[in-house]
Amino acid sequence: MARSHEPCWMGNGKCEMVNVMVSDGLVIADRTFRSRLIVGTGKYPSNAVMADAHTASGTEMVTVAVRRVNLTDRTQESLLDYIDTSRIFILPNTAGCYTAEDAIRTAHLGREVGLSNWVKLEVIGDERTLFPDNVALLEATRTLVRDGFVVLPYTNDDPVICKKLEDAGAAAVMPLGAPIGSGLGIQNLNNIRIIREQSRVPVIVDAGVGTASDAAIAMEAGADGVLMNTAIALATDPVAMAAAMKLGVEAGRLAFRAGRIPKRTYGPPSSPVQGTIAAAAPAGSRA
Repeated sequence: MARSHEPCWMGNGKCEMVNVMVSDGLVIADRTFRSRLIVGTGKYPSNAVMADAHTASGTEMVTVAVRRVNLTDRTQESLLDYIDTSRIFILPNTAGCYTAEDAIRTAHLGREVGLSNWVKLEVIGDERTLFPDNVALLEATRTLVRDGFVVLPYTNDDPVICKKLEDAGAAAVMPLGAPIGSGLGIQNLNNIRIIREQSRVPVIVDAGVGTASDAAIAMEAGADGVLMNTAIALATDPVAMAAAMKLGVEAGRLAFRAGRIPKRTYGPPSSPVQGTIAAAAPAGSRA
């Protein structure tokens, strides 16, 4: 992985982060995003709060459920009216789809009404846990890739299925950190590391994040980005939480690039032992 060796310290003593962050953008397909945080658009107290949270998060990509958008009567207020598309890219998703056919149809609908040829592909396999149906997901991925879509599939934290999705043409893989909306944090960190190690496409941890430290942990494990919705939208203060998530993602990414020290059972001394002054000999003793 390329590292930036540009000077970090400004004359005023504050660390200049901009060059480091900008030079380390998230590249998916043919687009580059400076922010590695992707945010959803559901469950907010209001569309105005959603817009403020998006601004605070610094995100450059938000997911929109095609089924939640009024696609026929644009004279009515829509959440799309609260998304600044001059700086934020819309990623349609197929939330609520339980079959490959339904997900494929929904993705095509989103493209036909002008949302995007990108799709966050969801094919839910269980209504209670919202875990994905990976067999149907793989089928839908292959079909949509053939149909010219940029496909980002939401899947389990399973290295085997992530590899199959990549081989099927997925532009990125989105393994869950924990069940959608659970706020449990990353439950199988080692699997996320394995998925990142074997993947040639970006790995976006999707679902399960509850607070900023969860986002930082995902990024420290090597994830290329984090997608979240509930953790921000249902926080007591969504705008403040969005700002916290931004910092968590940035801190985790910088820590990953910096390289953490290895974990040890016992702590080595932080100061050298060479050259220490020997204790004085007791009175009356011989040298």
